[in-house]
Amino acid sequence: MIGNEEQIFLGRVPKSVALHQKALRHIPGGVASSWASSRPTPVWVEHGRGAHVWDVDGNKYVDFHSGYGANVVGHAHPSVVAAVQNRVTLGTHFAQPTPDVIVVAEALAERFGLPQWRFCNSGSEATMDAVHLMRVVSGRDLIIKIEGSYNGHHDSVHVSIFRSTSELGPENEPWRVPGAGIPQAIADLVRIVPYNDLAALEKLLVEYKNQIAGMILEPMMMNAGIIAPLDGYLQGLRELTAKHGVLLAFDEVKTGLVVHHGGATKLYGVQPDIVCLAKALGGGVPCGAIGGTAEVMSVISDGRYSQVGTFNGNPLTMAAAKAVLVDVLKPSVYDDANDLGAYILNNALDTLHRHGQPAYGFQAGFKVCVVFNEKPAKNYRQFLNISTGISHLHFLKQFNGGIFLPPWGKSESLTLSVAHTKNDADIYIENLVEFGQMLGSMGERDSKVFAAGSFN
Repeated sequence: MIGNEEQIFLGRVPKSVALHQKALRHIPGGVASSWASSRPTPVWVEHGRGAHVWDVDGNKYVDFHSGYGANVVGHAHPSVVAAVQNRVTLGTHFAQPTPDVIVVAEALAERFGLPQWRFCNSGSEATMDAVHLMRVVSGRDLIIKIEGSYNGHHDSVHVSIFRSTSELGPENEPWRVPGAGIPQAIADLVRIVPYNDLAALEKLLVEYKNQIAGMILEPMMMNAGIIAPLDGYLQGLRELTAKHGVLLAFDEVKTGLVVHHGGATKLYGVQPDIVCLAKALGGGVPCGAIGGTAEVMSVISDGRYSQVGTFNGNPLTMAAAKAVLVDVLKPSVYDDANDLGAYILNNALDTLHRHGQPAYGFQAGFKVCVVFNEKPAKNYRQFLNISTGISHLHFLKQFNGGIFLPPWGKSESLTLSVAHTKNDADIYIENLVEFGQMLGSMGERDSKVFAAGSFN
């Protein structure tokens, strides 16, 4: 089934195939980012408008990929377009502040409950600054991260990510395996705990008393479908870290401004010491931001830490971010997003269950997640055991039916935008009906192959 759908996929995008072959001559992997290197071929996009994108072959898609969650405002939103066009005529770079910086900082302070903000250019930069700040403020070296989580591709957090179960080590003492190019000595400054496990965290905090600078985590674990915090988990984190004098940083690069007006921070009502933002903040323009308490950010003010970057607070980015925060992502749009997201999730699960396919899901704001497994994963180890085959087949079936999803179907989620409508959702659901029928036609042997996760 995967082979058949991949052939249909390739037949729809001959120009993408040709461009990829041409790009291979001078671009490693033929793509600008390894995230775009996907099977059976990367799709080259020509333009986007509202809730839709068009590839270079002229195919139109409902876009639930949304640039890995960055385009919550939709493509070419009039307010963002006007802000960027106006700013371009006035100059796009000075390495000096412009008035929009104040507006953006004030809006973020109101949404996330942290008084001071600095800016950068990506989520990885934001989480890098968070780790630096926690170490400077505390005078300690060790940090804690969640097993299997992705918090950016800088050295300090590129540890224990995207591993097979054979590379995780003992559950009570996970291996600190660094990403390629990261020295083991740096990985050894990291301590790993499972998500949703307060007992493991408390054990670590006691064992390394007065040695841990801070803990960084996504308050809702992404890149594993979506794993939501169990009741009391985030509050327990806050209490334990505060008790042991350990700073707490929320990586809201994928959730901030997406799951709620004030991100997961406001959705769950737990206040960290630091919040990291990117993606949706820029409305499609590269961006990053880091907010902190007065105590944390004082080390920037007094010069103990130099938070720098030539393009930090870039006028073009700040103009776009101002439009996103002030004009587009007002509190009322989250009510509409929750209604549409719930409609998609409920119909998706009902459709799959009617066709005998186990599935669970999660929805908050502009995020919707459907995972093809009966029992919801509570942490990364449980998630690794879920089949990748059914997820990839689903990605192919949706793509061939006019829905653009993130290519890493098992790990990723759907991102809606302010431009999506019920009609867009219905196309996704109609494709799911056909997908369910495909799965229903599978014999017992094929079902066991899929369940075993043998597809790679």
